[in-house]
Amino acid sequence: MPLPRLSLTPGVSHGPLDGAWWPRCDALELELPALVASLDPAVGTVTRVTVDPASWPDAPQKVMAPGHVIEVVRSDPAAEAHALTLDCSTTGRWELLVAPPDEPAGAATRLLTAAADPENTLSAPRILALAESGLDAEATWASEGGPGLR
Repeated sequence: MPLPRLSLTPGVSHGPLDGAWWPRCDALELELPALVASLDPAVGTVTRVTVDPASWPDAPQKVMAPGHVIEVVRSDPAAEAHALTLDCSTTGRWELLVAPPDEPAGAATRLLTAAADPENTLSAPRILALAESGLDAEATWASEGGPGLR
């Protein structure tokens, strides 16, 4: 099982995101076990994951993880796109931006860095929109209160 491409906000997050994940494919049953296995044991057991149905159209209702089963819930279609919520037994909820599997490496790295920045104030869809727009994302983000995409 390859290590997940994951970037977490250091310490306790106070922003809309706790980090970002860049899966290798859109098969949640293949990707999720490595993600939850890589989390610090202090997080506790991931008991449920809420996924964006547009990003994970074929997500199963349950996924086997090392030592337990994770319930998979589809978010409301009006919920944030490209986001995934992990419900953990010890630390509560973790909200992650999900970079599309086919995202070019440079762009995905910038997304992972931006979402895990402790000063980030933007949602997953907003970060992705800035990255896709080709505009000066750093200046835009800075004007909205964040240090910007690097």
